[in-house]
Order: sequence, then C-alpha cells, then structure tokens
Amino acid sequence: MKAVRFHRYGDLQVLGIEDVQPRPLGPLDVLVRVRAAGINPGEAKIRTGALHELFPATFPSGQGSDLAGTVTSVGAAVTDWAPGDDVLGWS
Repeated sequence: MKAVRFHRYGDLQVLGIEDVQPRPLGPLDVLVRVRAAGINPGEAKIRTGALHELFPATFPSGQGSDLAGTVTSVGAAVTDWAPGDDVLGWS
C-alpha cells in the first residue's frame, strides 16, 4: 500500500509517497481503500515542527489522515461496517 510520509520536519518538499506494509488488522480495525485523502491544518503544523512541544513527530511520520474510501475488510469484532461500505473518516 502507499502512504504519504516525512522523515524530518519541513515544508511540502519533505513529503514523499512510499510503499508500506499494512499492519495486521486488529479485532476493532477497519481497512479502507482510500480514494481521497487530505492534510488538515493541524497535520501541516506537525509536519513543520510548529507543534513539536505538544505533538512531537515520530519519524517516519505520515500525513493525510482525513480520508474517503471503501471498506475492504473488517476486524472480527466490527459490527457497524462491512466490506463494500463507502466511508468518510480520519485515522
């Protein structure tokens, strides 16, 4: 899968698209095939280091937590969502 990540604080030039392995699906997790993602103002401030004292980044760090897409799989304890459901959310 692809992820937008950064390995140091900075402006937009520190962002890159990388291949990452999805973590194992937990019992309450939902896996979404993302069709659109957005970087909100708080994420942008974290990326620049402006919020380092409150929310220090752990590198590599991701961006684009606001999302829209389709559920592809759900954890064993998930009852409100099913594969094929279209969703809006954040991670």
